[in-house]
Amino acid sequence: MHRTPVESSALRSVGYEKRVLEIEYVQGQVYDYLDVPRPVYDALMTAQSKGRYVNAQVKTHYRYHRVTDAP
Repeated sequence: MHRTPVESSALRSVGYEKRVLEIEYVQGQVYDYLDVPRPVYDALMTAQSKGRYVNAQVKTHYRYHRVTDAP
């Protein structure tokens, strides 16, 4: 999945495709969050604090799986 680099101290890049939100964290891990509606992705991309948004609106609400470990 193509990910877009983001300005964040916690996230490196974010991608979205077919209700899958893919997040690469600054430590290098990549996670896919499943069944995420498009408005959640849109709100994340415009959030002033993307890390805070993910913690409050994504991690606790959507199933996920780790795609890669930290290098």
